[in-house]
Amino acid sequence: MKTKKINVNKKYYSDLVNKLGYIIRKGGLVAFPTETVYGLGGNALSSKAAKKIYKAKGRPSDNPLIVHVADKSQVKNFVKNINDLEHKLMDLYWPGPLTIVFEKKDIIPYETSGGLDTVAIRCPDNNATRALIRAAKVPLAGPSANISTRPSPTYAKSVLNDLDGRINAVIDNGDSKIGLESTIVAVNEGKIIIYRPGAITQEMLSELAPTSLDTALKKSNEKPKAPGMKYRHYAPSAPLEIYVGNENKVEESILEVSNENDKIYGFFVSKETAEKLPKNSIVFCWGKRSDKKSMARNLFKGLLFFNSKKIDQIIGEGTDNKGIGMAIMNRLKKASGQHIVFVEK
Repeated sequence: MKTKKINVNKKYYSDLVNKLGYIIRKGGLVAFPTETVYGLGGNALSSKAAKKIYKAKGRPSDNPLIVHVADKSQVKNFVKNINDLEHKLMDLYWPGPLTIVFEKKDIIPYETSGGLDTVAIRCPDNNATRALIRAAKVPLAGPSANISTRPSPTYAKSVLNDLDGRINAVIDNGDSKIGLESTIVAVNEGKIIIYRPGAITQEMLSELAPTSLDTALKKSNEKPKAPGMKYRHYAPSAPLEIYVGNENKVEESILEVSNENDKIYGFFVSKETAEKLPKNSIVFCWGKRSDKKSMARNLFKGLLFFNSKKIDQIIGEGTDNKGIGMAIMNRLKKASGQHIVFVEK
C-alpha cells in the first residue's frame, strides 16, 4: 500500500474529502490533523477498522480509542446518557482539546472501546477533520498517528515517517496548534475527574465544578479507564532524563552535564539554558521558560528531532505543574520512563 499525502485546499473541500470519507466508510485508514496532534482515523463503528488501527500502530487492543465527532449533536447516537455537566463541558470546550468519557451504546464495538463499557469522545477543532467526519458519515476512531510508544506526531511528515505504507492517506494541514493530546475527563456525581491532563487544565475545569486527578493505581492486569493511561508512551530513541526544580539550579545541573565527556548528549531545553550550552552541543530549544504553550507545542517535535541524531542520552529541562505544565510533565514522565531528577534550591 502506498500512503497518499493530501493537502488541505479548495480541492480538498470540493472533491478529495468525499473520496477520503469513502475510504473510511469502507474500512480504510486515514491520518487526520487536529489542534492537538495528528490522529489515525478509522470507522469507529467497525470492529474490523479498530483492529486495523491497533495493527498499524502496534498498539495493545485493551488501550481504548478516542471517538471523534463533527459536532455535539452526534454524541447522543453513541452514548446512553448525557448529564447537565457533560452538556456544559461540550458547550464550553467543543470543538476543542477535551475528551469526555461516557457510558457507551452497543453501536460502539468493544474493539473501539478497548473492552470497556465506556467510550471517550471529543470534537476536534479542525475544519478539515470535521469535514472528513461528515463526509465519512461515521465517527472516527482516532489515536495518535504514530507507532505505539513513540512520540506523537504534530505534522504530516512525522506521520509518514512511522506509518507510510501502513495506511491509505494522511491529510496535511500544517503543524498542530497545541502539540499535546487532549485532556480526558469523566463526570461522576457532579464532579470532574481528570484521566489525562491536557490544554484544558485542572484550573479551568475547577471553575465549572469540583475537579480532581484520577488516583487509581494502574496494575499490570487492570484495564485502562481511558486512552493513554496504562502503557509507556512518547519515548524517543535515546534514553531521556528530565531535570526539574529551582530554575537556576536546574540550569547549573544541565550545564555541568554538558561538560562531561563520557557520553554524547542531546539537550532539550529552554532558550535561557540553550544560550549557555557549548556551541557544538546538540540542542533542541523549546522556547522561553515563561512560555509553556511553546514548550507544549514543541514537546513531541523536539523528542522526534533527537531520533535523527547520534546521541547516547537526552537531557531535558522540565517545568512546574501549574496550568498546562501538568500535561507537559505528564508526557515527559512517560517519555523518560519516570527518570526525573529533582534539583533542590
